Amino acid sequence: MDTQARTTIIEPLEGCLTGSVHVPGDKSISHRAVLFAAMAEGTTRLSGVLDSDDVRSSVRAVQQLGARVALEKMADGSLAGGITGWGAQGPRTPDGPIDCGNSGTTARLLMGVLAPWDIEVELTGDESLRRRPMARVTAPLSRMGARFFPEGAATLPLTVRGTRSLRAAKYDSPIASAQVKTAVLLAGVGAEGTTCVTEPSPSRNHTELMLPLFGVPTTAASGVAQVCGSAPMHACEVEVPGDPSSAAFLACAAALKPGSAIQIEGVSLNPARIGFLRTLEQMGVDASRRGVSSSGKELSGIVSVRYCDDLHGCEVPAEKIASLVDEVPALSLVAAHARGITVFREVGELRVKETDRIAAVIDGLGLLGVNAWMDGNDLYIEGNPGLQVPEGLRLSSGGDHRLAMTWALAGLVSESAVVVEDFEAVSASYPGFLGDIRSLVRRA
Repeated sequence: MDTQARTTIIEPLEGCLTGSVHVPGDKSISHRAVLFAAMAEGTTRLSGVLDSDDVRSSVRAVQQLGARVALEKMADGSLAGGITGWGAQGPRTPDGPIDCGNSGTTARLLMGVLAPWDIEVELTGDESLRRRPMARVTAPLSRMGARFFPEGAATLPLTVRGTRSLRAAKYDSPIASAQVKTAVLLAGVGAEGTTCVTEPSPSRNHTELMLPLFGVPTTAASGVAQVCGSAPMHACEVEVPGDPSSAAFLACAAALKPGSAIQIEGVSLNPARIGFLRTLEQMGVDASRRGVSSSGKELSGIVSVRYCDDLHGCEVPAEKIASLVDEVPALSLVAAHARGITVFREVGELRVKETDRIAAVIDGLGLLGVNAWMDGNDLYIEGNPGLQVPEGLRLSSGGDHRLAMTWALAGLVSESAVVVEDFEAVSASYPGFLGDIRSLVRRA
C-alpha cells in the first residue's frame, strides 16, 4: 500500500469462492442497541455488536452523555458486554461537542434521543458528515418542541436544545428514511401522547422491532410506525445478527466469480434489508436464504449464492429501493456485467450519502467502459457481458465505505488489478472485508 497517496492495490482473486463465512454484526442494529441501552434503566447485555468506526462514534457519544460502557472485543472481532443507561435520570450535559465522526446514524438518532430532555448539546462530525442534510430530522423535531441552533441550520455543526414538555406528533415524512423515522420515534418515547410516522414506502424497521425489548410498545404497519410516550425503558439482552449490507458484497463477488458457491451464515433476514437478494435473483443469480433463528423479532439465517454465467438486466421499482439502498453501488457493478439495461428507480437519495454515490457510480463505471446515466432520479446501466477491467485502472472511493468495497470487487473478480483510493474507508462498516473474501478462495 502507498500510504502517501492513500491507495490500495486490489489483486484479482486466485480462484473461485467456496465455503461458509460470517459477516460482522449489523451496523444499523448495533447503533440502535448502543443508543437504546444508554436510554434505558439498568444494564443491558449486548453481543455481536459491530466494531467499526461508525458504531464507535455512537459508543463515544453515549459515554459523553453519562452512560457507562463496558464492551470488550471478542475472538470473532465483535463487541460484547454491558451498557448501563441513564434511565429516568436522563443524559448529562457533555463537557464539549459530541463528534459523530462520519456516522449520519449517530448524529440523526441522537437528535431524537436528546429532544425530550432539558439539555443543550452541540453535535458535529467530519468534513463529509458536515455536508449531509440534517433538516429532514430537525424539522419534525422542531414541531415537537425541540430547538436547534443556529436557527435554520441544515447541516452540522448544530446545537440541540431539548425540552421535558416535548409534544407528540403525527409526521408524514416526504422520504422513506429509517434514520428520520427513528429520530422522531425516539423523541416520541419521551413525549406525552402517541407519536406516529408515515412514510411513502416502508424503510428499515429495526427500531420498531427492538424498542419492545426495552419495554416500549410499538405499532407498525406498511409505511406507518408509532409509539406511545412516557413508557419507561428498561435493560434487556440484545444479540446483533450479521449485516446483510456487508453480506451483499460477498454475494455479488460470488455471483461474478466463475465457479463460486458460498454460504453466508448468521445474517439478518429482515425483509426490509434483503432487497439485494431479490435483485440478484431477477438478474438470474441462484440466490436464496433460509431462516435459522431469531433474536427478539429479528430473523437471521443463511444466505446462499452461486456464480451466474448468464446475468441479465432488470428493473428495480421505486418502492423496493429502501430495501437495498446501501447495496446499489455493488448491484450496479453486477449490472455492469449483465446483458441488457438495468434500471434503479428513484435513487436520488444516494446523492446525499457519505458522498454523491450516483455520480461516483456513473464515473467509475465509465472508467470500466460501461455506459451509465441518470434520467431524473432513475439510474440506468447498460451492461457489458464481456467486461474486462482496463490495465492500471484507478478508482476513488471518495472516503465512502460502500464505494471502496464496490471498486475493490471490480478488481477481485477481474483479471487485472485495480488501484482503489482511500480503501481504508471500509473501516466504517466492514474492516475485515478483504480478509473475509480471500478466506473463501479455493485455488485451482
